[in-house]
Amino acid sequence: MRHRKSGVKLNRTSSHRSAMFRNMVTSLFKFDRIKTTDPKAKELRRWADQLITLAKRGDLHARRQAMAIIREKSVVHKLFNDAQQRFGSKAGGYTRLVKIGLRKGDAATLTLVELTGEPVESKKEDKKAVKADKADKKAKKTEE
Repeated sequence: MRHRKSGVKLNRTSSHRSAMFRNMVTSLFKFDRIKTTDPKAKELRRWADQLITLAKRGDLHARRQAMAIIREKSVVHKLFNDAQQRFGSKAGGYTRLVKIGLRKGDAATLTLVELTGEPVESKKEDKKAVKADKADKKAKKTEE
Protein backbone atom coordinates (compact mmCIF):
# COMPACT_ATOMS: atom_id res chain seq x y z
CA MET A 1 0.00 0.00 0.00
CA ARG A 2 1.22 3.49 -0.74
CA HIS A 3 -0.75 5.45 1.80
CA ARG A 4 0.65 8.95 2.46
CA LYS A 5 3.39 8.60 -0.15
CA SER A 6 3.16 11.67 -2.34
CA GLY A 7 4.80 12.14 -5.70
CA VAL A 8 5.06 9.98 -8.78
CA LYS A 9 7.75 7.37 -9.42
CA LEU A 10 8.00 7.66 -13.24
CA ASN A 11 9.94 4.35 -13.39
CA ARG A 12 13.06 5.98 -11.95
CA THR A 13 15.10 5.57 -8.81
CA SER A 14 14.63 8.21 -6.15
CA SER A 15 18.04 9.78 -6.84
CA HIS A 16 17.38 9.95 -10.59
CA ARG A 17 13.94 11.40 -10.00
CA SER A 18 15.14 14.11 -7.64
CA ALA A 19 18.04 15.02 -9.94
CA MET A 20 15.68 15.23 -12.91
CA PHE A 21 13.23 17.52 -11.11
CA ARG A 22 16.03 19.69 -9.75
CA ASN A 23 17.28 20.19 -13.32
CA MET A 24 13.78 20.81 -14.63
CA VAL A 25 12.87 23.37 -11.95
CA THR A 26 16.18 25.18 -12.56
CA SER A 27 15.40 25.37 -16.28
CA LEU A 28 11.85 26.54 -15.58
CA PHE A 29 13.01 29.49 -13.49
CA LYS A 30 15.84 30.27 -15.89
CA PHE A 31 13.73 30.33 -19.08
CA ASP A 32 10.20 30.94 -17.64
CA ARG A 33 8.78 28.03 -19.67
CA ILE A 34 9.75 24.49 -20.59
CA LYS A 35 8.22 21.66 -22.62
CA THR A 36 7.93 18.20 -21.06
CA THR A 37 5.59 15.23 -20.78
CA ASP A 38 2.33 15.56 -18.90
CA PRO A 39 3.10 13.44 -15.77
CA LYS A 40 6.46 15.18 -15.32
CA ALA A 41 4.78 18.58 -15.73
CA LYS A 42 2.23 17.84 -13.05
CA GLU A 43 4.92 16.82 -10.58
CA LEU A 44 7.15 19.76 -11.59
CA ARG A 45 4.33 22.13 -10.69
CA ARG A 46 4.56 20.94 -7.06
CA TRP A 47 8.32 21.59 -6.93
CA ALA A 48 8.02 25.02 -8.54
CA ASP A 49 5.17 26.20 -6.31
CA GLN A 50 7.12 25.23 -3.18
CA LEU A 51 10.17 27.16 -4.36
CA ILE A 52 8.13 30.25 -5.23
CA THR A 53 6.60 30.15 -1.75
CA LEU A 54 10.13 30.08 -0.32
CA ALA A 55 11.12 32.99 -2.55
CA LYS A 56 8.14 35.04 -1.43
CA ARG A 57 9.24 34.50 2.17
CA GLY A 58 12.61 35.87 1.15
CA ASP A 59 14.69 35.31 4.28
CA LEU A 60 18.15 33.78 4.44
CA HIS A 61 16.95 30.35 5.53
CA ALA A 62 14.51 30.21 2.61
CA ARG A 63 17.31 31.21 0.22
CA ARG A 64 19.52 28.40 1.55
CA GLN A 65 16.69 25.90 1.21
CA ALA A 66 16.19 26.99 -2.41
CA MET A 67 19.94 26.71 -3.06
CA ALA A 68 19.74 23.09 -1.91
CA ILE A 69 17.32 22.38 -4.78
CA ILE A 70 18.12 24.80 -7.61
CA ARG A 71 21.38 24.09 -9.41
CA GLU A 72 22.50 27.62 -10.32
CA LYS A 73 23.13 30.46 -7.92
CA SER A 74 22.15 33.08 -10.50
CA VAL A 75 18.74 31.44 -10.97
CA VAL A 76 18.10 31.55 -7.21
CA HIS A 77 19.11 35.21 -7.19
CA LYS A 78 16.74 35.97 -10.07
CA LEU A 79 13.89 34.04 -8.42
CA PHE A 80 14.25 35.78 -5.05
CA ASN A 81 14.55 39.25 -6.62
CA ASP A 82 11.48 38.85 -8.86
CA ALA A 83 9.16 36.70 -6.72
CA GLN A 84 7.67 39.44 -4.56
CA GLN A 85 6.80 41.67 -7.52
CA ARG A 86 5.64 38.85 -9.78
CA PHE A 87 3.77 36.61 -7.34
CA GLY A 88 3.34 38.75 -4.21
CA SER A 89 -0.43 39.20 -4.40
CA LYS A 90 -1.16 35.58 -5.34
CA ALA A 91 -1.77 32.77 -2.88
CA GLY A 92 -0.98 29.98 -5.33
CA GLY A 93 -1.34 29.08 -8.98
CA TYR A 94 2.13 30.22 -9.95
CA THR A 95 2.45 27.86 -12.91
CA ARG A 96 0.29 27.14 -15.95
CA LEU A 97 0.16 23.81 -17.78
CA VAL A 98 -0.82 23.94 -21.46
CA LYS A 99 -1.18 20.67 -23.36
CA ILE A 100 0.45 21.06 -26.77
CA GLY A 101 -0.15 17.70 -28.43
CA LEU A 102 1.57 14.39 -28.88
CA ARG A 103 5.27 13.68 -29.34
CA LYS A 104 6.02 12.23 -32.75
CA GLY A 105 8.26 9.36 -31.63
CA ASP A 106 6.21 7.70 -28.88
CA ALA A 107 2.92 9.64 -28.85
CA ALA A 108 3.52 10.92 -25.30
CA THR A 109 1.37 13.88 -24.30
CA LEU A 110 3.53 17.02 -24.28
CA THR A 111 2.81 19.92 -21.96
CA LEU A 112 4.17 23.44 -21.79
CA VAL A 113 4.91 24.51 -18.22
CA GLU A 114 5.12 28.28 -17.81
CA LEU A 115 5.21 30.73 -14.95
CA THR A 116 2.19 32.99 -14.59
CA GLY A 117 2.35 36.69 -13.89
CA GLU A 118 4.08 39.43 -15.79
CA PRO A 119 7.84 38.97 -16.15
CA VAL A 120 9.78 41.57 -14.22
CA GLU A 121 12.19 43.65 -16.28
CA SER A 122 15.76 42.88 -15.42
CA LYS A 123 17.82 45.43 -13.57
CA LYS A 124 20.87 44.63 -15.72
CA GLU A 125 19.56 46.97 -18.40
CA ASP A 126 19.17 49.71 -15.79
CA LYS A 127 22.71 49.11 -14.55
CA LYS A 128 24.05 49.22 -18.11
CA ALA A 129 22.23 52.51 -18.69
CA VAL A 130 23.67 53.98 -15.48
CA LYS A 131 27.18 52.86 -16.46
CA ALA A 132 26.74 54.37 -19.92
CA ASP A 133 25.58 57.68 -18.38
CA LYS A 134 28.60 57.72 -16.06
CA ALA A 135 30.90 57.00 -18.98
CA ASP A 136 29.33 59.85 -20.98
CA LYS A 137 29.73 62.28 -18.07
CA LYS A 138 33.32 61.18 -17.62
CA ALA A 139 34.03 61.68 -21.33
CA LYS A 140 32.51 65.18 -21.24
CA LYS A 141 34.66 66.13 -18.25
CA THR A 142 37.83 64.98 -19.98
CA GLU A 143 36.90 66.96 -23.12
CA GLU A 144 36.51 70.19 -21.10
